[in-house]
Amino acid sequence: MPIRVNLDVMLARRKIRAKQLAEQIGLSETQLSMLRTEKVRGIRFDTLAKICLVLDCKPADILDYDVDPADLHTDEED
Repeated sequence: MPIRVNLDVMLARRKIRAKQLAEQIGLSETQLSMLRTEKVRGIRFDTLAKICLVLDCKPADILDYDVDPADLHTDEED
């Protein structure tokens, strides 16, 4: 997947535990863990906004994009 989640980096920089973040933004620890390990297909903007508010960061601080030309093609085109 070309989108990488760097949430652990920001948690370390802000010296906050994942459990604390989950409590403050209203997610279960399991849901946050799935996000941190990139086992989700998406994230709601309101969840992203809450994470950014608590960690005092921008979305680009926790999400990264690796260029992959294959992203322009869908399985239906094959």
